[in-house]
Amino acid sequence: MKKTELYRELGINLDLALEAHETIRGERGGEIPGVSLEEESFDTAHVRTVTVLDQRGASIIGKSPGKYITIESDVLRINNKALHEQLSKTLSEKLKETLPFKSEEDSVLIVGLGNWNATPDALGPKVVEKTMATRHLYGRVPQELTNGLRSVSAIAPGVLGITGIETAEIIKGVVEKTQPSLVIAIDALAAGSVERIGSTIQIADTGINPGSGVGNKRAGLNVETLGVPVIAIGVPTVVHAGIIAHDIIESFVEKMKNKPPLTQLTKEMSPPLLRIIIDEVLQPYSNSLMVTPKEIDDLIENTSKVIAMALTESLHPAMPEEVANYLH
Repeated sequence: MKKTELYRELGINLDLALEAHETIRGERGGEIPGVSLEEESFDTAHVRTVTVLDQRGASIIGKSPGKYITIESDVLRINNKALHEQLSKTLSEKLKETLPFKSEEDSVLIVGLGNWNATPDALGPKVVEKTMATRHLYGRVPQELTNGLRSVSAIAPGVLGITGIETAEIIKGVVEKTQPSLVIAIDALAAGSVERIGSTIQIADTGINPGSGVGNKRAGLNVETLGVPVIAIGVPTVVHAGIIAHDIIESFVEKMKNKPPLTQLTKEMSPPLLRIIIDEVLQPYSNSLMVTPKEIDDLIENTSKVIAMALTESLHPAMPEEVANYLH
């Protein structure tokens, strides 16, 4: 079964543009019209940027026109302060490329999406905990103390099931009241493969649709809905169990296809049969079972520190490097 067919049947929307690009390009056997890919290498990370150039590319890849920067690094899985600092600098450098600031007076609202009571979904709130908010200082402390510090506010609005309010409604209300020049939204994502968990960070200048990767799509956060540019920072923390089951079965079939007497059996493993097997194994949660590693606590903690350090360096040019010691 093609991966795109599996995703469609399971109701999965790939959060990572890079995964969508790899999957569709592989099935098409060539480049995707209206979509470009660039690659860079750094000491602690490999960076690949997928740019959706027009509506033609958007319709094929399923992503809005814009830039999607994917930073891949195993450093997030290691509790190493020095390596985290290096990775945060790379993240900060790529983040600066997407910031639409026109002056030092432009302000920012950082939004930590997700449920702080569910560890795989707590990335956003964790980053907000470590964010250096400065908006309250303006007009209350001498101007000399705020030189080089951008006006930054932060909020973790929770989720609909806890607040009873759509997240987009809360954020829109805050944006209308505080008038930021930019919104940066941090959220946990769903990946298309286990290897992406704890090793990938995506920056998108197109905004975000919270919950879309786990089939719980909420109102989008973008320039159309909020009236200001929205940059999304996402990290995969879960994988749909159906994807894992499909990969295991396909790997088994591939390894056994030339080994009698299993040759005939593997020939009968058609896509419909694979779908039936996956449904039977995952019942009654075939379309909603998500998998996360037991080390997710450490992964969320490490990743939130790296993102918070990158945000501080990107938004506050006068902030000394010692901020890394504070976050650790």
